[in-house]
Amino acid sequence: MTFISPTKGPMSFETMFKDITSFMEEDKDAEYKLIVGTDSQVREEVSFVTAVVVHRLGKGGRYYYTRIRARKMPSLKQRIFYEAHLSLDLASKLAAEMASNGHSDMNVEIHLDVGRNGETRALIKDLVAVIVGSGFSAKIKPDAYGASQVADKHSK
Repeated sequence: MTFISPTKGPMSFETMFKDITSFMEEDKDAEYKLIVGTDSQVREEVSFVTAVVVHRLGKGGRYYYTRIRARKMPSLKQRIFYEAHLSLDLASKLAAEMASNGHSDMNVEIHLDVGRNGETRALIKDLVAVIVGSGFSAKIKPDAYGASQVADKHSK
């Protein structure tokens, strides 16, 4: 899986992880959030973009993204659940790496591309339950900027 850093270009998961931890080492006293969110865009196929954001609270951040393409899915529900699956899978990998590298206190937050307005509102309860049940924090729109802004920017 290849990740893209807007400033550093393509990189592997391992290189991205090292870049995240070195960013965190630059200011050890700062508070950080590690965020994963996925958005999708339907055309002839579906483009899924998963973003990883490391946010140094009050002091900016960095982000990375990866893209996969899939066949069209028969329903919005299936597509939204697949977005959540992609985010959960990557968040699990990141959390495991964080724990094995001395950052076990780092909470990974998953941003879901669902909100109280629109067709996705009926999916909120089930999606949040899956994410929280897996041990992660879940955010929905308008607080889900990892999915609704960062990933969205690169899904088009």
